[in-house]
Amino acid sequence: MTARIEHLVTSGTFQLDGGSWEVDNNVWLIGDDREVLVIDAAHDAAAIAAAVGDRRLVGIVCTHAHNDHINAAPALAARTGAPILLHPADAVLWKEVHPDREHGHWELVDGELLAVADTGLYVLHTPGHSPGAICLYAPELGVLFSGDTLFQGGPGATGRSYSDFDTIIASIRDRLLTLPADTTVHPGHGATTSIGAEAPHLDDWIARGH
Repeated sequence: MTARIEHLVTSGTFQLDGGSWEVDNNVWLIGDDREVLVIDAAHDAAAIAAAVGDRRLVGIVCTHAHNDHINAAPALAARTGAPILLHPADAVLWKEVHPDREHGHWELVDGELLAVADTGLYVLHTPGHSPGAICLYAPELGVLFSGDTLFQGGPGATGRSYSDFDTIIASIRDRLLTLPADTTVHPGHGATTSIGAEAPHLDDWIARGH
């Protein structure tokens, strides 16, 4: 059975640098009737667990460690026994949110291949929004899960701690816009887009500086 993609929107608060904002987060599930992988356990562990159902949860991938993407991860892991997977460069952000909880059984590595429901997802380290930001690319599905690195309309925000605009532009240019134009892009917030829809605007993003 081919892996399918399921989408859940959860709502809560994003907090960083003393600020607080109400946000809606995209939670993505990839799997089949037997097993599933969760990308970004945001805000509501019970709702995500309900979406997982009685399937085996093979892992909880964090595209980065801002609180709105990881605040439900420990509770979901406790319910399911699944590992929490994070790039080690975001450990400093993880510890700000969960100072007493190690982030998982193993750390994500650039180029690593994760597997669920006979489908491979490649880890792409795409720093800029945060030092350890990653995307997951599933070539068999023609899909990129971009976290907060690439949205419809431009790059993720870089005006807060541990972020850098030039770095995120390099990540997008060198790691993401080189993917096939028909690759569907599922971001951490907002609407789905594609590589082909976003690539022509790179110079505009650089000129505007965000």
